[in-house]
Amino acid sequence: MKTKTPNELRRGWTTGACATAATKAAVSALVSGSFPDPVNITLPKGGTTDFALASHEITEYGARAAIIKDAGDDPDVTHGALVSSTVRPLASGEGIVFKAGPGVGTVTRLGLPIPPGEPAINPVPRQMIQTAIQEVCAPLGAAPDWEVEISIEGGEALAEKTLNPRLGIVGGLSVLGTTGVVRPFSCAAWIASIHRGIDVARATNIQHVIGATGSTSEDAVRERYQLPEAAYLDMGDFAGGLLKYLRAHPVPKLTMAGGFAKFTKLAQGALDLHSARSQVDFMFLEDLLSEAGAPAGLVTLPKQANTAKEVLDAARSHDVDLATPLAFRTQSAVRSILRDAPISVEVMIIDRSGNVLGETGFEP
Repeated sequence: MKTKTPNELRRGWTTGACATAATKAAVSALVSGSFPDPVNITLPKGGTTDFALASHEITEYGARAAIIKDAGDDPDVTHGALVSSTVRPLASGEGIVFKAGPGVGTVTRLGLPIPPGEPAINPVPRQMIQTAIQEVCAPLGAAPDWEVEISIEGGEALAEKTLNPRLGIVGGLSVLGTTGVVRPFSCAAWIASIHRGIDVARATNIQHVIGATGSTSEDAVRERYQLPEAAYLDMGDFAGGLLKYLRAHPVPKLTMAGGFAKFTKLAQGALDLHSARSQVDFMFLEDLLSEAGAPAGLVTLPKQANTAKEVLDAARSHDVDLATPLAFRTQSAVRSILRDAPISVEVMIIDRSGNVLGETGFEP
């Protein structure tokens, strides 16, 4: 077993992973007659992990199980929260229906990955839960038709410490997570790891490095380029930490890949792309729409928009390419940070499904 060094931060588990484990335990109890404890789930990027149950019960209409969230050494507002799943069988063919229980919010505005009226359970946690249910039901020939109600104890109060109220998510928290794993958040440690990654790339004569905001963007770049693992620098939200170090320690080619909202902030000049430390300037998006030749009614949309995604979706519905001009604006902002460093920069704008929406190609 790996021993944790004194300075190593302990990882934790996302709300989505906890909700998945609780759901799998509850469905297992109804299908097989017993609650598994610990309960094993499959993670989105591969591998499995076990969760101990905090509580479980058979209810009048179904079953409920709960997990205490462990966020590791990350200062997550939901660390220690009780995440519960109550499942009830549905009629054959109804599939899986998600409900927001106490402490889980409901989406009320456009521009989020879940449409208005739906519980704020993001796409990856939904897929994790669906996979877990299939793992239980398929071997036993049971129908995968369930109502899944996720609750987070104290979630409504905790949500006030998040961006949910501003985003129009009412009544509680969002169930989040794209990998199932919470990576401990330490700005200094993360930036130091980026610097060490650049050092390794240079020492091993890698000529092309990648700075991606997340795993989906990184995967999109991997599909295009066959590069050694050391070429992929774990940039995350720390664009400034990456670019300033590359300015002094250049590598010939740099691909920057990220989502529309985060690269909107980078194009505006933000160096830290985390939602708590930089915000999208919607006047900037008006300017971008105008540059892209959008009709007048669309150009004024950002004044009422809730998220950058809402603006992007509206532009795409009008066949207006907003991602390509953003890519070039981002490339210009990156160049201003790199100054005259001998690095050719390419920018790729990636959507949530890993599709390339806009790109610049490398600078001459």
